[in-house]
Amino acid sequence: MGIVKISDELHEELRKASSAMVRSINSQAEYWIKMGMLAETNPTMTYSEIIREQLRLADVKLSDAINE
Repeated sequence: MGIVKISDELHEELRKASSAMVRSINSQAEYWIKMGMLAETNPTMTYSEIIREQLRLADVKLSDAINE
């Protein structure tokens, strides 16, 4: 684990986004970093496709939860 230095402006946006998404500031930063890495390594996939694939890899059964 290390320390990442970011601008005050980006930190403020992280703070606001973390509140809206009900995540800690660190969790929001980690989410944005992960999504950015996934987007860069899968440039033909949309955001929705990336999310769907991550849920599939985590073995989340959306159809089961929706049909209950």
